[in-house]
Amino acid sequence: MRAWEKNIRRVIPYVPGEQPADASIIKLNTNENPYPPAPGVMAALQTMAADPLRRYPDPAASVLVDAIAEYYGLDAAQVFVGVGSDDVLAMAFLTCFHSDRPILFPDITYSFYDVWAGLFRIPYEVQPLDADFKIRPSDYGKENGGIIFPNPNAPTGIFQPLADVEAILSQNTDVIVIVDEAYIDFGGTSARCLLEKYDNLLIAQTFSKSRSMAGMRIGFLLGSQALIRCISDCKYSFNSYTMNQTAIALGTASIQDRAYFQRCTQKIIETREWAKEKFRSMGFLLTDSRANFVFVTHPAHPAEELFAVLKANGIYVRHFMRPERIRNYLRITIGTKEEMEALFAVLEKYMQKS
Repeated sequence: MRAWEKNIRRVIPYVPGEQPADASIIKLNTNENPYPPAPGVMAALQTMAADPLRRYPDPAASVLVDAIAEYYGLDAAQVFVGVGSDDVLAMAFLTCFHSDRPILFPDITYSFYDVWAGLFRIPYEVQPLDADFKIRPSDYGKENGGIIFPNPNAPTGIFQPLADVEAILSQNTDVIVIVDEAYIDFGGTSARCLLEKYDNLLIAQTFSKSRSMAGMRIGFLLGSQALIRCISDCKYSFNSYTMNQTAIALGTASIQDRAYFQRCTQKIIETREWAKEKFRSMGFLLTDSRANFVFVTHPAHPAEELFAVLKANGIYVRHFMRPERIRNYLRITIGTKEEMEALFAVLEKYMQKS
């Protein structure tokens, strides 16, 4: 080891889904929205003047913050925005999980959580999901330094009812509880209704999934004014200009178009439910996903084999090698009806031959 290497921080990084350059690929591996952003987004882009781009953006992103607050019926002081939900969650980890006690999260979940814990030197313990891939609220009643879990979960897509969320909150009023709602717009009820009751609750959401803006990188947190202020203080001591002018303008235009948002999410929900029935008819086993993806396994065809077959036919899905318990599952993003039909055509042809 070279002398300077002993002072280097080492972590095992998060591995994102593949981003193929070939436009002909049917890309169902990173839970992107198959439909374009709201029409107002492109209109806002076309009307943006070049001159503001030479200036620093508003560090508070006030226009976007105000639009999000109005949409959700909150005070602007209850909203924190950043460069995608990964950015705002990382800032939440840095700010809120500052204890010698371990934070708790599920053993099958978004695989960035243990990466942030490692990066920020936060002790953690994973809590096993039950046999149906569900969280057991009682597992989160032990002493801890904070809690985070997605709802709906990733990669399972399972939604925990609000009664379970509140059961976890009620047992943990002395620590921060983060509910990661990246997929909430595709099914289930947001925990926003619990914000007034629990000032230690923090909710993370994103524009990447339901608002078709993964390329713009916009995420936000909702919480009590005191909690959001603490996260903002950490952000301003880290990077005061996290959001660029374009993202602020386009994000504001997106959230103002409620009708388009509702039509778009409804189309994805309808395609998801149709796809779930199609998978079942082909012998697949799957969870009751409430997200914009499905989580499937087949008793006669290993996931690794199906993953390779689909990829060879220009269809990318996600296969996780760990943990072992989900190694025989595929996570498949809900695309357009045509994209899903192409996927089923490949699967049917292969399964009939083998």
